[in-house]
Amino acid sequence: MLVEVARISELAPGGLKYVKVHGREIVLCNCDGKIFAVDNRCGHMNAPLNMGTLEGYYLTCPLHSVQFDVRTGEALNRPLYHYSGEEEAQTPPENFDNFPNWYSVLSEHIATCDLKTYRVVVEKASIKLEIKDE
Repeated sequence: MLVEVARISELAPGGLKYVKVHGREIVLCNCDGKIFAVDNRCGHMNAPLNMGTLEGYYLTCPLHSVQFDVRTGEALNRPLYHYSGEEEAQTPPENFDNFPNWYSVLSEHIATCDLKTYRVVVEKASIKLEIKDE
């Protein structure tokens, strides 16, 4: 079933737009005039991808910098962490001082899944998505 989700004028080149369709959170991506649609939640820790950045065909998660190819939904890298602590924390910290290190070590063991993609149809000024019952 094709569902109208936005107008082309609502999505500038290089822009992202969040839409919710039949209970699904989707982000529209305008890659130099070609529109793609993928699940809005990161395949690593569920961060909202519409708050990330789009460069060419690559959508970067705002939380851990995982990049996805919006043409295929493929995760292109592992999460990147910004904490550079010296020790590897294997147990929850007793105080907050060591929390970033513990969180980074734990998060590295969470899988990163590819994103679901949606077929996009642009008719005149309308962006439509093919939504299939699952």
